[in-house]
Amino acid sequence: MTEPTATGTIGEGPSGPELQLLRRFPDEIDVVWAAMTDSEQLERWIGRWEGNPRTGRVTFFMTAEGDAAPAEYRITECTEPTRFSGSTQVGPQVWQLRFELSFDDGVTTLLFAQVLDEVDLGSVGPGWEYYLDRLSRVLDDADAADIDWDDYYPALREYYEELAG
Repeated sequence: MTEPTATGTIGEGPSGPELQLLRRFPDEIDVVWAAMTDSEQLERWIGRWEGNPRTGRVTFFMTAEGDAAPAEYRITECTEPTRFSGSTQVGPQVWQLRFELSFDDGVTTLLFAQVLDEVDLGSVGPGWEYYLDRLSRVLDDADAADIDWDDYYPALREYYEELAG
C-alpha cells in the first residue's frame, strides 16, 4: 500500500465552512450508497447502526475503534442515492456530517464533509482520510484491516493543522 495522502480542503457548505474530502470509485452509485448506509456494509469499514432510520435517529456503534461508546445519530436529510446528512455528539461537540454522491462516465464521486464548528482538524482530518481509505478497500473487495491508523496519524496531522489556519 502507498503512503496516505492528505486530500481534505476547506469549502463552503450548506451550514457554513466545512472540511471536504473527495473520493472517486469505479462503482455504480447504488453500490457506494449501500456501502455508506447499509448497516452490514457500513460495519465492514467504520461501524454499524441500530434502530429505525425512519424515526430520524439511530444508534451508531463505531466498531472500527474497539471500545468507542455508542452514539445517537440524528438524520437530517436522506435522499437516496445522492445525499445524506446528520449530526452526532462526540464528547461535548456536535459533529455535522454529510455526503453527496454523483455518477458520471462510470465513476461515482463521493464528497464527504464535516462542518468546522470547533473541530480539531489535526485529528479529525487524518481520521476521515483513514476511514474513507478503508471504504475504498471495501469497495475493492479487499480487507479494510489492511489500512493502518498509525500510517495516518500523526503523519497527516500537520497538514490539517495548517489547513485550519
